[in-house]
Amino acid sequence: MVFDHVPPHAPHPQPHTAGTTERTGIALVNLGTPDDTSYGAVRRYLSEFLSDRRVIEASPLFWQPILQGVVLSTRPAASGKAYRRIWNRTHDESPLRTITRQQAEALAERMAPSGVAVAWGMRYGSPSLEDAIRSLLQQGCSRILCMPLYPQYSATTTATANDHAFRTLMRLRNQPALRTLPPFPDDPAFIAALADSVRAAQAQAEQPFQKIVASFHGLPQAYVQKGDHYPADCQRTVQALREALGMDETTLPLTYQSRFGPAKWLEPYTAPFIEALPAQGITRIAVITPGFMADCLETLDEIGNEVREGFEHAGGESFTLIPCLNNSPGGIDLLETLARRELAGWLPEPG
Repeated sequence: MVFDHVPPHAPHPQPHTAGTTERTGIALVNLGTPDDTSYGAVRRYLSEFLSDRRVIEASPLFWQPILQGVVLSTRPAASGKAYRRIWNRTHDESPLRTITRQQAEALAERMAPSGVAVAWGMRYGSPSLEDAIRSLLQQGCSRILCMPLYPQYSATTTATANDHAFRTLMRLRNQPALRTLPPFPDDPAFIAALADSVRAAQAQAEQPFQKIVASFHGLPQAYVQKGDHYPADCQRTVQALREALGMDETTLPLTYQSRFGPAKWLEPYTAPFIEALPAQGITRIAVITPGFMADCLETLDEIGNEVREGFEHAGGESFTLIPCLNNSPGGIDLLETLARRELAGWLPEPG
């Protein structure tokens, strides 16, 4: 199985022509990451990310001068410092890139008996989703399942990943057939894997958690008012997880993190919610981040470092960050379950 991505300037490969053996491929898609922690690399990444009209809906005439001016003059240095705290120095890359590669390799092993190729790419940065699709085409894939790794739908994540896949196909003379993975906020396999991760964390804790906080990436409230059903999906995930664990809104509350800019975002905000817990007698907590399929800056640093420090400074005694599903057996079981379901009709029926 080939995982190396095609150089960005390679010629556009075409699917095999009629008469050849049709092959199916899977493109795993995650958000993205800078190539390194330097100011320039982080600036390039943030510029691409924050220039996406799905992410920042303001008119470019208004937003781009702000972005290219004050935002990209100050934010790359702070983000680079945060990335350095979590950087995978063994592979000289961000944990998100390491984990997404591991997920692709593990899924490829599962799908190999069915002859399915697997590639991976990022919506922003490298390797790109376009690189992943080119790689699959070079491997003879005429049918591709695009799998954005976002359990809950948002136009800012799922939709923009699909947009990018469609734009790649727009530049091809001979297009492969394309399917896209729907969101899976309360899929039984997803909830079972999350519940198992909570039980595993509790089994390793010295004392029971008094509260488990489910923290999701935030979204401007204006986007929800325009029709983005992301918070409804987050509620579906947490409600299903509560039922699986026998918990309720008090013991497993939902919060939102990663607010950016002055606009009002979904509430309650994670950091102040958690920092207020010790005053309420809640000093032993765990945090789970079910909106992320792979640990990244928002989980490892924002929650694992910044929010932890705020909780402990407020009097918290025990803080456990429950890992994302990553390349755990449950996580790969989920990816295989989702992939085989969406590939129905494209793969031979089991004998």
